[in-house]
Amino acid sequence: MKQHLAGAALRFFFFFAGSVLWAGIWLTGFSHAHWLLYVPATLLYVAAATAVCPALIFSRLIFGDKRQM
Repeated sequence: MKQHLAGAALRFFFFFAGSVLWAGIWLTGFSHAHWLLYVPATLLYVAAATAVCPALIFSRLIFGDKRQM
C-alpha cells in the first residue's frame, strides 16, 4: 500500500485544487451549485488528508509506475 501513497507535493496540489473548487462553489452560492460539484471537491480534501487517491492508484495500475524502475 505504501507505493500508492501520494507525496507531499501531490498532497499540496490536491489541497489547492480542492480549495479552488470550494471557493468556486462558495462564490456561486451553495444553494445554486449542483450537487455533483461537491464530490470532487470533497474527494480532493480526503486525498490531501490521507495521501490516498483512488484515481492515482487506478492510473498507476493502468500505465505503470515509473518510480519502481
